[in-house]
Amino acid sequence: MAAPLVLVVLIAVTVRAVLFRSSLAEFISERVEVVSPLNSWKRVVEGLSLLDLGISPYSGDLFHETPFIIYLFHFLIDYAELVFMILDALTAIALYLAVQDYNKAMFKKQKLQLELNQYAPDVAELIRTPLEMYYIPLKVAVFYLLNPYTVLACVAKSTCAINNTIIAFFILATVKGSAFLSAIFLALATFQSLYPLTLFAPALLYLLQREYIPVKVRCHNFWYYTSQYIVMYLGSLGVLVCLCFFLLHSWDFISSTYGFILSVPDLTPNIGLFWYFFAEMFEHFSLFFVCVFQINVFFYTIPLSVKLKEHPMFLMFVQIAIISIFKSYPTVGDVSLYMAFLPMWSHLYRFLRNIFIVSCVLVVCSLLFPVLWHLWIYAGSANSNFYYAITLSFNVGQILLISDYFYAYLRREYHLSHGLYLRRKDGTEATLVLK
Repeated sequence: MAAPLVLVVLIAVTVRAVLFRSSLAEFISERVEVVSPLNSWKRVVEGLSLLDLGISPYSGDLFHETPFIIYLFHFLIDYAELVFMILDALTAIALYLAVQDYNKAMFKKQKLQLELNQYAPDVAELIRTPLEMYYIPLKVAVFYLLNPYTVLACVAKSTCAINNTIIAFFILATVKGSAFLSAIFLALATFQSLYPLTLFAPALLYLLQREYIPVKVRCHNFWYYTSQYIVMYLGSLGVLVCLCFFLLHSWDFISSTYGFILSVPDLTPNIGLFWYFFAEMFEHFSLFFVCVFQINVFFYTIPLSVKLKEHPMFLMFVQIAIISIFKSYPTVGDVSLYMAFLPMWSHLYRFLRNIFIVSCVLVVCSLLFPVLWHLWIYAGSANSNFYYAITLSFNVGQILLISDYFYAYLRREYHLSHGLYLRRKDGTEATLVLK
């Protein structure tokens, strides 16, 4: 499978290189769907200029990335295009390896459950085969590298690509069972964009289940292992924060990055839910509703962790999707990361109810974003309501997509335990309802 992966990487790099040299590059880098005030490359360049002049990049209200980004590109500014192409390739390779290992583990688990007769007798159609799972890692890499959203984010040099790479390596470390590396990459992801904090629960659940802790000692080992992971995570996060302080000799970056993410002061239009709502709101209500909006990202973590405690990888996929929908400054680069995982759940297609309609909604909204932006900003024949309507439709489409996969996953698990063809007591066919 190495040769097809190399071929896909070469095609993806070629497409990006051509777009970097085309006249579209400047247009793409200006699109509000692709870059935000948080990850815009132009703001990184401005921050670098301030740093070269001996001025703190956080002294104004322009630069909101972490100090690591500005110091990274301080040395690699002339090779920025190459850096972003390499980051995309590394992300795809990390996802490829992670999915490959996960599929092996799932096949062993399925084989064990079959030997123990834990599945209902009439579910042979739902059992996954090695041939079916063989090409899934490659499909995941293709879905990431050749996704138009990923390509656009790379050509715009959005620093979202860096966040995606870190999260991909975090997933790889978690699947490989390395608690130390998993904690480090999760700390780095949290340090970069704050919201990956919600991935702590699925990572811990996956690592705990990978240890195969016996029932008699599970409680003791659970708290011991959990405390170890928390210490490694918080320790790594503390080291990163202190290192940035020693680089800048100031704590200004905390309010300029995390304060900016949480308070949402810049209401530049994007594909998120925040900007229009707070642009229209009275100032004295803003703090309350900022808290209400921000809590959406974190609120679902506990109930989802309880419901999907036996399926941490699917939980991780859902959490990444929730982050991309409800974060304060989302871009299409965030959407591309969770969409790369869709081939992993190809065995759920028979249970999906609205996949065609949802796919059409997402495609049409993606095409209408630049059209309605032009009508609003340049032609003057529309207003912000039109653009926000498409934003809402796009996010509703994402929510329906994740809800559909969530329903399909739970339904398949129920059928595996209770049989594919359900009957009522009177012998008539039963209908399964998700509550």
